[in-house]
Amino acid sequence: MLLSNFRSQDAKALRLINRRVFLRAPQPGDWRDWADVRAQSRDFLTPWEPTWSYDALTRGAFRRRLRQYGSEWRQGVGYSFFVFRGEDNALMGGITISNLRRGVAQCASLGYWIGRRYARQGFMSEALVAVLDYGFEQLGLHRLEAACLPSNAASQGLLQKVGFSEEGYAREYLRINAQWQDHRLFAVLRDDKRPRSSPADGWSG
Repeated sequence: MLLSNFRSQDAKALRLINRRVFLRAPQPGDWRDWADVRAQSRDFLTPWEPTWSYDALTRGAFRRRLRQYGSEWRQGVGYSFFVFRGEDNALMGGITISNLRRGVAQCASLGYWIGRRYARQGFMSEALVAVLDYGFEQLGLHRLEAACLPSNAASQGLLQKVGFSEEGYAREYLRINAQWQDHRLFAVLRDDKRPRSSPADGWSG
C-alpha cells in the first residue's frame, strides 16, 4: 500500500528499524531530548544549516515544528522522522523527506542532521537506508535528491555510501548559515544498487 495519503494518527504508530537504529515521527514529549542534543551540537550543526532563530530550541518553536510536520504529513508532501539509538532510545538526529512531487516526477528531497556525539559512527547511514526503503517501497517514489556544501566531505561520503550518485553543481542553491551557498547535487533512483534495511542488531524495537 502506498502511503501518500498517510493519516497523522498512523504516523504516530509508524516505526522504521535498521540494525542499531529506529526512526519514528516527532512527538511532543521529544522536545527536551531534541533541544538538548541540538544545543550541545550547535557549533557542529550551524555551518551546514539555515540560520537558527532566536527561539530555535524553545518548547514553543518545537510545537510549531510539530504542527508543520503534521500538516505536511497529512498533505502527503513531507515526512519527518527522529532517529533513535535502539539500545537506549537516545534521540540522535533527524531525517526529512520534503518537497514531494507526484505526477510525472515521483520525486522528493532528503535532508538530515545528527548530534555531534553520535556522528561518524554509522548511525546516520543506517537511518538513511531505512528512510530510502520507506520512500521507495512505501511512498512509491522514483527518485530522491539531496544537496550538500562542497566543503562538507563527510556528508558527501555518507550519501555515496547509501547509494546516491553526484549529478551536478548548483550555484548559490540554498541560504545556509546566513549566506547563499553553492551545493553539490546528489540523487538515487528506485532501481539503483544500494544497501537495504536489516533486522535490529541486539535489541528489541
